[in-house]
Amino acid sequence: MRHALITAGTKGLGRKVAEHMLKQNHSITVTYRNDEAKALSLLDDFPDDHDRIQIIQADVTVKEDIHRLTEKTLKRFGRVDYLINNAGPYIFERKKLMDYTEEEWNSMIRGNLDAVFYLMKATVPHMRKQNFGRIINYGFQGAQSASGWIYRSAFAAAKVGLVSLTKTIAYEEAEYGITSNMICPGNIIGEWKESCIEVSRKSKDEETPIGRPGTGEDVARTIDFLCQEDSDMITGTIYEVTGGLDVIHRHR
Repeated sequence: MRHALITAGTKGLGRKVAEHMLKQNHSITVTYRNDEAKALSLLDDFPDDHDRIQIIQADVTVKEDIHRLTEKTLKRFGRVDYLINNAGPYIFERKKLMDYTEEEWNSMIRGNLDAVFYLMKATVPHMRKQNFGRIINYGFQGAQSASGWIYRSAFAAAKVGLVSLTKTIAYEEAEYGITSNMICPGNIIGEWKESCIEVSRKSKDEETPIGRPGTGEDVARTIDFLCQEDSDMITGTIYEVTGGLDVIHRHR
């Protein structure tokens, strides 16, 4: 049985990834930061699969939490096959770089870049022993070309750095059967993060060229494909799941 470690896997996009992994008969460790009730509802949704689910409170900006998370995961399941770095702080207020506080800047870098480094340090050695591993990071549309993103400077800087990290680890760990790729979701907001494609097709989204809202299932299906054993030829790649929407410049 493959095991997936999914940060922030109890709500939003991560919740849909976690559900998809369970439906594929994998076991999962998922984290939450504050919303314990929402996290525990995953057990209610999968009452017959508690033996395959571990829920841990953790803040990915805190290195000690990451160490505790990986230790508990390995102690209970003995392996990590899929590292899904779904967690990452985000500042919704639109403001220029010069208006960011040092605390906000540090939060963006620690949560979106440093956390991935520490999680890989803790899990990649075990993937090497297994001669198998799949690392999935999250970015934003245009991250691969180091696009500037107005009012999102700190987040964008961290994710652009993560692009290079994603590709570098792909090259360095390929000999161990480990792949590393990045998913860049489009403008998936609100309830659509935990919704499915079937429901989305019944709605219209005039902003998105494909004509429907993006959903968590769109992201989960892409991750599932990249995690498959036969997807080992795909590594160091950046996937945009945007429905054709220009996310960066839609407000200009």
